[in-house]
Amino acid sequence: MSSDDRRLRVAVIGAGFGGVGMAIRLRECGLGPFRVFEKAEGIGGTWWTNRYPGCACDVPSHLYSFSFAPNPGWTRRYAPRAEIQEYLVRCAERFGVAGHVETGCGVTRMTWNDGARAWDIDDERGRSWTADFVVSAIGGLSRPAFPDLAGLEDFAGRIVHSQQWDESVDVDGKRVAVVGTGASAVQFVPAIAGRAKHVDVYQRSAQWILPRHDRAIPRWRRKAYARWPLLQ
Repeated sequence: MSSDDRRLRVAVIGAGFGGVGMAIRLRECGLGPFRVFEKAEGIGGTWWTNRYPGCACDVPSHLYSFSFAPNPGWTRRYAPRAEIQEYLVRCAERFGVAGHVETGCGVTRMTWNDGARAWDIDDERGRSWTADFVVSAIGGLSRPAFPDLAGLEDFAGRIVHSQQWDESVDVDGKRVAVVGTGASAVQFVPAIAGRAKHVDVYQRSAQWILPRHDRAIPRWRRKAYARWPLLQ
């Protein structure tokens, strides 16, 4: 790749909903060249990274879509993680921006060059880029926060953060302690409660919650949405 190929009009950091949506609009407006840098190995942002049991949308799926790309195929009212990630990949491919995304390639340095009136950018592959504009689409939940608990480093058992859930973790028949009752815990605690031998949940402050009323969307209804989009 030549230095000319690494001269960008816009650099986008993150390939979740924000980054993919920005890339689609940039392409539609003819604002390029542009590149999307994603540190994970695939498109999807939080829906690529988070893989804990029960991970799903916490607003109705039909509202959790790009306004210009409604998805008639959601299988549940609150779509599971894999469906949302697949939706983002389809959108990137459908609107011709998948080839503009550098996966497995985070940004390591970004410095404003006042003389050139541009950003100097280094990526994890050792390449340097120059961009007139940078759009940060990293999201607010891209880095896990571990509690500062005395003795945590001496705990002999397995420690897992929900944002970095290892899919090889087996909770069947185990005693599990969950610290926190945020949006992730609300989803994965019910998913593991019937499998673990015992689950303790430690809550600092109570959450305000409403019944979710999740349900499957029958095939006939999905076909109707595809044929008559206004039904959604």
